[in-house]
Amino acid sequence: MSIEEKVAAARKAMEEIEGYSQEQVDKMLYVMSKTIFDHAEELAKEAVDETGLGNVSHKIGKNQNMATNIFADLKGQKSVGVIHRNEAEGLIEIAHPVGVIGSVTPTTNPTITPLGNGLMALKGKNAMIVSPHPRAKKTTTHTIEMMRNALASVGAPKDLLQVIEEPTLDLSQKLMSHSDVVIATGGPGLVKAAYSSGKPAYGVGPGNVQVILDDDFDVDVAAELTVIGRSFDNGIVCACQQSLIYPKSKEALVFESLRKQGAFVSDNEKEVTAIRETIFPEGVTNPELIGLSAAQIASAAGIEVPDETPILAVKVETSGKDEFLCKEKMSPVLVLISYQEFDEGVKHARNNLLVEGAGHSAGIFSMNDAHILAVGEKLSVSRVVVNQPSIDAGGSPENGLNPTVSLGCGSWGNNIISENLTFKHLINISRIAYKTESTLKGSPWD
Repeated sequence: MSIEEKVAAARKAMEEIEGYSQEQVDKMLYVMSKTIFDHAEELAKEAVDETGLGNVSHKIGKNQNMATNIFADLKGQKSVGVIHRNEAEGLIEIAHPVGVIGSVTPTTNPTITPLGNGLMALKGKNAMIVSPHPRAKKTTTHTIEMMRNALASVGAPKDLLQVIEEPTLDLSQKLMSHSDVVIATGGPGLVKAAYSSGKPAYGVGPGNVQVILDDDFDVDVAAELTVIGRSFDNGIVCACQQSLIYPKSKEALVFESLRKQGAFVSDNEKEVTAIRETIFPEGVTNPELIGLSAAQIASAAGIEVPDETPILAVKVETSGKDEFLCKEKMSPVLVLISYQEFDEGVKHARNNLLVEGAGHSAGIFSMNDAHILAVGEKLSVSRVVVNQPSIDAGGSPENGLNPTVSLGCGSWGNNIISENLTFKHLINISRIAYKTESTLKGSPWD
């Protein structure tokens, strides 16, 4: 089926659900989420087998958590018909679909990206067509087919969700130009192509999450959260922690605490150099090592560590453009950077973000509200997660960020939004404005 035929089928499917109630819409989301939750292990294994990226057990958790958290967040929110009334201002808001959404998805998340974007698209009674990464087409196609069958089980048209079974660059570009709205999840080149498609587009920027350890925070807890945030799915998630920036006075305790969590920790110049040159030969990411385990990366660098080692943590002496290890690493490798004063720690984080990751996320382990606010004020990021694993920047039941698979990075990251993508970005709203008593009292120039 051609792109034109897929778009036509999508529009026909949208017409069939035009009269759906909020309850019918949420029922579609329920069965889509539940089928991915129920097949989380199968899809996780399939993804690792097909792409060679990530960790099966972590992908199982990711599939289950995203299915649960995104549906729970969307359930009950108004997205059909009248969604808001403001009697005082005489305003009524009515939701409408934006149309056929073209979603270009990455090799790193072949299940949760189609799921998350699909849930948000159908919440607004849109249709979605997915162009998967060629290296992940089998898993993504299987994911979409499961959700299509789930839709059919409640009498909804399958063609609300479709996939390009044999994706190519040309077909992805054609999808973007024929869609009404584009969601591009991938590298800067893909996002630029989406913004050049002539259609409204939501893109994401690269991650390079910097996390600062404050002097007043429990180092053992910070180490535990850091290992969780750096090791998750072998470090391929954009919200994975990249650096731990800590007080110099606590260096020995930081190293000891990380080692208690099973991490390999080194400030040996020879070992650090070996890891740097292995991950970034001539300063460029080695694609063969993306998504591999810490033990596999250590072996490639000529270092022996236990197979169960969750992360490699290496100390560097500088931040920013002069240290390749301060760039985004799609692997479970953590950079350790010390500071004398807190402001110096914030400067290190800023230096690294200026190299890569501006607009994405940062984190802080602290009980000091002034320091927490300082991070939000001084770093060009859209999210600052406090005393949590950095991966919670994608939304969690334990914070107020809406769960998502697309983390907008604002103008810092060449994106149109600086927040987590949700269904509200995928609906048009008509506003009925009744005449009210003027709120303007006197002249504003007085």
